[in-house]
Amino acid sequence: MSDDEKIVQESTPSGDDSAPLAEPPKTQAEFFARAAEKVRNKFPTAPGVYLFQDQAGRVLYIGKAKNLRARVGSYFLAAAAGDERTSHLVREAYDVDFVEAESDVDALLMEARLVKDIQPKFNRDLRDDKSFPYLQITTHEDFPRVEVTRQPMTSGAKLYGPFANAGSLRGAMQVLQKVFKFRNCSLDIEADDERWRWFRPCLLASINQCTAPCNLRISKDEYRKDIKRLRMFLEGNRKKLLDEMRQEMAEASAALRFEQAARLRDEIQMLESLRERGELDKHEQPEVFFVDPKKGLAGLQKILKLPTRPRNVEGVDIAHLGGNETVASLVQFIDGLPFKPGYRRFRIRDVEGIDDYASIREVVARRFRKLRDDGDVFPDILLIDGGIGQLRKALEAFQALDITPPIVLSLAKKEELVYVAGRNKPLRLSRRSYALRLLQYVRDEAHRFAQHYHHILRRKRTLGE
Repeated sequence: MSDDEKIVQESTPSGDDSAPLAEPPKTQAEFFARAAEKVRNKFPTAPGVYLFQDQAGRVLYIGKAKNLRARVGSYFLAAAAGDERTSHLVREAYDVDFVEAESDVDALLMEARLVKDIQPKFNRDLRDDKSFPYLQITTHEDFPRVEVTRQPMTSGAKLYGPFANAGSLRGAMQVLQKVFKFRNCSLDIEADDERWRWFRPCLLASINQCTAPCNLRISKDEYRKDIKRLRMFLEGNRKKLLDEMRQEMAEASAALRFEQAARLRDEIQMLESLRERGELDKHEQPEVFFVDPKKGLAGLQKILKLPTRPRNVEGVDIAHLGGNETVASLVQFIDGLPFKPGYRRFRIRDVEGIDDYASIREVVARRFRKLRDDGDVFPDILLIDGGIGQLRKALEAFQALDITPPIVLSLAKKEELVYVAGRNKPLRLSRRSYALRLLQYVRDEAHRFAQHYHHILRRKRTLGE
C-alpha cells in the first residue's frame, strides 16, 4: 500500500480535524458557509490534494494545490459560482477534505494516483481523454528513459498518469531529474556497444542532472537501480525508499565504496529536502539539444536527397597560432558516433603563414589521395569547418586529383548555414534539427581535436618537450 493510500484511509471521519460537516446542509448557501469555515480553520497552507465528497462519502472530485487553504477557499468565492463546472461540483458536494503532501511534486503525483484509483465523477475528462500527458518510463531498453508524452506506448513502458497539467508534470520531471539523474533523450543506447564511450554527453551531464549512460559513465545495473528508486518514489513509497537508500549507503561505506556511499548520501539529502526544492514553478532547466545519431543521419538523408542513409561522415578543421604550427584534424563518425581509430592529424607542410583556404585544400588532397592509392572506401559525407570559401578550396583539391568527391558540405559558424557542393544557396536548418545537431557535433569534435594537436606542438616548442 502506498503512503498516500494509507493517509486517505487514516483520514476517514473520526472526530479529527478533517471530519465531515456535522449535519447535512439544507441549502447550498449553508454548505458554502460551513465548508468555507472548515477550510479557514482546518486546512493548512501546505501543498496537498483536496477531495470533494457527496453525502454518501463518494469522492466527486480530486484536485492538487500548492496552498490547500487558498486553493480550496477559492471554490467558495462569489466568482466561482459563475463557473459552470465549479457550480455543478459544489451543488452536489456535501463535504470537502484534504490530504497534506510533503511538496508540490508529491501533491502532483498523489493527485494522479488517486484519480486513477478512485475515478471521481468530475475528473471523468482526465480519466478518459487520451490526450492528457503521461510520465513514461521505458522498460525494454538497457538504460530506460523517462519522458513526458501524450501518446504513451502500448507495451514496453511503465506509465504514470494521466496528469491534468502538462506544465506541472514537466516541472516535476525536472525536479526529480536533479535527484535521480535519469536520461530523457531518445538515444538507442546499448550497454555492450563500446562506441558509446566516445559519444559526447549533452549539457545535463555537465550540470550533474544525468549520469550520462550515453557515454557509458554508469553501468547498466547501477542505472537501473536509479530507475527503480524513481519508480518507488512515483508510486508513493517515499519512506520505504529512504530506508532502503540509507541501508545501501551504510553497506557501501562499510565495504569502502566511498564514491557510491557519497552519491547515495547526496540523493537522500535531496529527497529529504524536496519540500524546499519541490515548487514546480521555480525549477527551470536549460534547453538541451541532445544529438540523436539515427535521427541525425535520417535528417541528412532527407535534406540532401540521398538514396540511402549515410553511415560514414568525416570532418576537417584547421588550427594555428599567428601562422605558426598550422595543423589540421580529421575526425570520423560511423553511424553517427565518433570512431576514434579513424581520427587523423596533419601538420600543414606546403602553406606559409595564415591561409586557412590553402590549408583546407592541402589536407583534403592528402587525405583523399591516400584513400585512392590504398583502395579504401571514401566517406559518404565530408564536412569542412567554414563557409563557401573553404568549401570551394576542398572541391579544388578533388578537381586537381581528378577524383569524384563524396557529398561535400561546409558549416559556417554564427548563422550555422550549411553550404552544399553544387548548390547556389546555403541551407538554413532549424536550430532544433537533428541533422544540424549532428553536423555541429562533427564540426565541434574536429575543432577540439585540431586544437588539442596544436597545443601539443606549442608545448613542445615552448618547453622543449
